[in-house]
Amino acid sequence: MASSHAAAGIARGTSSRASRSFFTPPSVSPVGGPAAWFAAQRTASTSSSAGGVVSIDGSGTPRGAAVAAAASGGPSSVVDASSTADASSGDAGGTAVAVAASADAAQDADDPATVDRRSRSPDAGTPAPGGGPADGAGDDRWDARIWGALIVLCGALFLDGLDVSMVGVALPSIGSDLGLSAGTLQWVVSGYVLGYGGLLLLGGRAADLLGRRRVFLIALGVFAVASLLGALVDDGTLLIATRFIKGVAAAFTAPAGLSIITTTFREGPARNRALSIYAACGASGFSLGLVFGGVLTEAGWRYTFLLPAPIAIALLIAARRFIAKDEPDDAGHRSYDLAGAATVTGSMLLLVYAVVEAPGRGWLDPVTLAAFAVSAGLLAAFVAIERRVQHPLVRLGVFRSRHIVHANIGAMVVFGSYVGFQFLATLYLQDALDWSPLQTALAFLPAGLLVAFGAPRTGALVDRIGTAPVILVGLTAFAVGYALFFRADATPTYATTILPTMLLLGVGFALCFPALNMQATAGIEDHEQGLASGLVNTSFQVGGAVVLALVTAVVSANAVPGDQAAGIIDALRPATGLVMGVAILGVLVTAAVLAPGARRTVRARVTVRGGAAD
Repeated sequence: MASSHAAAGIARGTSSRASRSFFTPPSVSPVGGPAAWFAAQRTASTSSSAGGVVSIDGSGTPRGAAVAAAASGGPSSVVDASSTADASSGDAGGTAVAVAASADAAQDADDPATVDRRSRSPDAGTPAPGGGPADGAGDDRWDARIWGALIVLCGALFLDGLDVSMVGVALPSIGSDLGLSAGTLQWVVSGYVLGYGGLLLLGGRAADLLGRRRVFLIALGVFAVASLLGALVDDGTLLIATRFIKGVAAAFTAPAGLSIITTTFREGPARNRALSIYAACGASGFSLGLVFGGVLTEAGWRYTFLLPAPIAIALLIAARRFIAKDEPDDAGHRSYDLAGAATVTGSMLLLVYAVVEAPGRGWLDPVTLAAFAVSAGLLAAFVAIERRVQHPLVRLGVFRSRHIVHANIGAMVVFGSYVGFQFLATLYLQDALDWSPLQTALAFLPAGLLVAFGAPRTGALVDRIGTAPVILVGLTAFAVGYALFFRADATPTYATTILPTMLLLGVGFALCFPALNMQATAGIEDHEQGLASGLVNTSFQVGGAVVLALVTAVVSANAVPGDQAAGIIDALRPATGLVMGVAILGVLVTAAVLAPGARRTVRARVTVRGGAAD
């Protein structure tokens, strides 16, 4: 029993009466990935200002656009702001205000409760490659090229979700046709997860160093070839190898695609809108993949591997036309952090391997413990290397940003709790209630539809109230949804027992995934957008792997010999309690971020003098 559940690997499950349940990971967050949660402040410098002087007209109204920036707590200690007209006219006779941000200003720049509500204008923020956003990227109306690029990037994320969920539905048929054991079959899933989760950080940084467009195109091409090969092979080992290669390719396309969005659209409403659409496409791909997988598997499991190939080729052709070229960040030097890349990749690969294997081998198995120990050792070596090298793979200072840390914790919580619940619910519906894979997919569909239609509107909500409040409401929806699932028993009614949970999960996803991805890449310079994207995607995967492994252990511990259905029913409450606890942890962390005592406000010193300002 334990080994059959260990075959879960990392995410969703399917089953058949002839072969036990196997599970596939939503290797990309069902919505996939990321963008900006606060608008960057702007400072208007003046030729005559020194010491942060702001001219005020006779009515007491500031004559400069940067007063708001000064009050919002930008990272600089002094903010200049006076209009050009004031400077040129030599108007020094009016009242002057000297605004100096306190030492808390830099800390407040990371406060999601205050920074989120900074300048919301579409044209505010970090410029895209080439010195500014692509034409139209910061306007309310986007031109055909902007829409074309966004559709290509959304299509790639849609394809990731589609591929992962389709293969999950096809696993029992794959095992039966190729004669694979449960232990071998689980690596059709785990191989993908290993390649994806293990190389995300490297993929994100490669996009920064080698060029986002170049990395995206190459990885998408590899994904297409691996999809085609996977549909043709007749050997289980070769099939697993193609899945690993697809995971590696996705580890480069996901952060590269996300960083293209965050460097094409200015921070603020424009980027939030783009990321909301991006998130909705990822969720739609995953949800529709469950349905398509059930239909295609009826015709033959190979079609689930073949379908992504022509889609990837079409996206590759379109990407060459619509995605603008960008210059590698480090084009000026040839020094690359190879030691850092090797240690962090090895650490992530071993961590994912250990978590995937732990439920089957046992958490105290020598192989499991050794994998965790070596992973930790490589991670420590990576940190030491990054502290010394001139051009680190990962700038460790990024972890001093509170909003980045909060976004990555939120990613682990949201995806971890959902993957664990999806695993449990799939077992419950298929093995305890004897539902078919297609029926199970349709049971999850309402959540996916809510995300598809709701996520595109999350950007506007973030513009109004910021990311942290949106994340808090979304996490609360998750926690309440899991709590309602405690009512599930051996004879449930879908409309009253299961559907409410699915609807609340849809609300949670529609709010959390866009907001988390916005927050995770906000305030990051263009040359580190790939790094930020890789970090948040890694957090999604690690959270999913760890919580899934814990839920699998709970299910295995409650196994009833000779009666799998009874064992699953017995495991429902403790396993549901586990995922609910993870969601509640996220609620508490986010509430702490929003608590008045935890918020650092900017204390501005205002001095009013007659005559010339000083």
